[in-house]
Amino acid sequence: MTAPAPTRRSGRWIERWDPEDERFWEETGRRTANRNLWFSVLSEHIGFSVWTLWSVLVLFMGPEYGLTPADKFLLTSVVTLVGAVARVPYTFAVAVFGGRNWTVVSASLLLVPTTAAFVVMEPGTSFSTFLLVGLLAGIGGGNFASSMTNINAFFPLRKKGWALGLNAGGGNVGVAAIQLVALAVIGAGGGPRVLLGIYIPLIVVAAVLAAFFMDNIENVRNDTGAAKDAAKDVHTWIMSVLYIGTFGSFIGYSFAFGQVLTNQFGRTPLQATYLTFMGPLLGSLIRPVGGRLADRYGGARITLCTYVAMAAATAVLVVAGMQKSLPLFVAAFVVLFSLTGIGNGSTFKMIPGIFQARALAEGLEGEEAVRYGRRLSGASMGLIGAVGALGGVGINLAFRQSFLSYGSGTGAFVAFLAYYAVCFALTWAVYLRRTAPATRATASAEAKPQLSYVEV
Repeated sequence: MTAPAPTRRSGRWIERWDPEDERFWEETGRRTANRNLWFSVLSEHIGFSVWTLWSVLVLFMGPEYGLTPADKFLLTSVVTLVGAVARVPYTFAVAVFGGRNWTVVSASLLLVPTTAAFVVMEPGTSFSTFLLVGLLAGIGGGNFASSMTNINAFFPLRKKGWALGLNAGGGNVGVAAIQLVALAVIGAGGGPRVLLGIYIPLIVVAAVLAAFFMDNIENVRNDTGAAKDAAKDVHTWIMSVLYIGTFGSFIGYSFAFGQVLTNQFGRTPLQATYLTFMGPLLGSLIRPVGGRLADRYGGARITLCTYVAMAAATAVLVVAGMQKSLPLFVAAFVVLFSLTGIGNGSTFKMIPGIFQARALAEGLEGEEAVRYGRRLSGASMGLIGAVGALGGVGINLAFRQSFLSYGSGTGAFVAFLAYYAVCFALTWAVYLRRTAPATRATASAEAKPQLSYVEV
C-alpha cells in the first residue's frame, strides 16, 4: 500500500502535508520537500548577497567619495539594522501569502535596492543618499526569516537540523559569493556598477524559478496567536540572545572584516577582498554540519562547545591585533567565522526541539504535539532571527567606536569575548544543567510531564 500523495489545489497549494508520517515522507514527501528546499536556498542566497552588498561597495569607495571609516561602519550598521527588522514581517508573510508566493515576491523586491545602488554609485553622491539606498538593501536580510519559516514546515523534526542548516548555509554563502564576484570585478578593472549589473538578472532568475518549482502549504495558516505566544515564551528570548552570539557574529563580521583589514592593517580593497571571502564562505558551508552534529549529539551540547571555541579564537584575535600580526589575525578570524557557522546550525536545531519539549510538558501527544511545536517554532524563528541579526548592528557599531577611541578593533574584540562568556553560561544554565535523569525522577514523583532540554 503506497502513501497518499500531497493533495493539491490550483496555484501550487498543497492541502495535505504530514512529514511526521514516515510512510508519507519516504514515498512522497521527501521529494517535494527537497525540491522546495533547493529553490528556497537559491532565493535566500541572492537575498544575502543583496543584503551584504554594501560590505563590498564600501571597499570600492575611495577618498574621492569623501567618506571616513566611521561613516562606512555607520552605513553598514544601518543596512544590518533594516535587515534585522525586516525579518519579523517576513516571517509571518509565509502564512499570509504562502511560502512559494512570498518567495517570488521577496525575490522580486531585491530589484529595488540593486537598481537604486546602480543609479547612485558614483563620487559626489551625498552620504545621506548612500544611507537611504543602504536602507533599501536591508530588505535582503528579511528573506532568511521567511525562507527558514517556510522550510521548517516541510521537514519532519528528525530532519530539521540538517534541512534548516542547509537552507541557511546555502543562503549565507551569498555573503562569500558577492565578495568573490567583487574580487573578480576589481581584478578585471571594473567598477561597482559592473557588480550590480551582474546581480540584477540573477534576481529575476531566482524569482522565476521559485514561481515554477516551489509550493505553498495550505495548513500553514496565519496565526497571530502563535506570534503572541512565541513572544511571551522566555525561550524565544533566551534563544535570541544565543543567536546574537552566533549569527550576529557571522553577519557583523561579514560586513566589518574588509574594513578592519583596510583600516587596521593598511590593506588595499583588492588585498582585503582576497582575504575576506574565506571567512563567510567557510562559515556558510559548515552551517549544515552544525545542524547535523546537533541532530546527533543535541543542539545545546554543540552550542556550548562552540561558544568555548569562539571565545578562544577571539582571545587570539586580541593578541594578534596587539602584535599587529596579519597572518595570525586572518587565521583566527577565519576560524571564528567557521565556528559561527557551526553555532548557527546548532542553535536553529534547538528551536523546534525546545517547543516540542514544551508540547510534551503540556501533556500533548502525537500529531497534536507536533502541530503545537511547529506552530510556535515557526513563529519564534522570525523573532529570534531578527534579534540575532541585530547583533550584526552591535558589532559594526562596536568596531566604529573602537576605531574612534583606540584606532583599532581590539577594544571591540574584548567586548565580544565577554559576550561569548555570557552565552556559554546561559546555554549551560538553561539547557544543560538540568539533566534528563533528574527530570525523569521529578516527573515520576509529581506524576506529570516535565521539561527536558538536554537533547534539544
